[in-house]
Amino acid sequence: MAQRSGRTSAAPTIDVLVESGLWKKARGARPAVRRAVAKAAATLSTPHAELAIVLTDDSAIRLLNRAWRGIDAATNVLSFPTTRGSAETPLIGDIVLAYETIAREARDEKKPFAHHVAHLAVHGYLHLLGYDHERRKDAEAMERTERNILRRLAIPDPYRS
Repeated sequence: MAQRSGRTSAAPTIDVLVESGLWKKARGARPAVRRAVAKAAATLSTPHAELAIVLTDDSAIRLLNRAWRGIDAATNVLSFPTTRGSAETPLIGDIVLAYETIAREARDEKKPFAHHVAHLAVHGYLHLLGYDHERRKDAEAMERTERNILRRLAIPDPYRS
């Protein structure tokens, strides 16, 4: 997906909803995801919009994954784009993050939890904007965009081995 241009950029309105007590272990997760999405919006010069980020657990995201994607398994992030909202402030959708999967991946990949959760928030945000990774070319474009945003957040390349 090409970078958007010619639009005024404004920080998105981001509601962060904590639906699992497990996130209490991750001090700073709320501001980290908020900052990551705000940086993504500024980097891409996206117009002002509203979105929600839901911090939940594996059992809740598994139910969502099964209901919406037909996959009966937990995952790290799901994005639900929408076109609702007002003309002045469109609601672009929701990003759902699962604590246990993200914590396990960060530990297995020897990454700081805050870096991994910020990466997944950016990844989810890009899905709300229409990016995907179904085809190799699209995946490369999405990863390039993620790297650019994460570099601006001083987060190392998550795709480097």
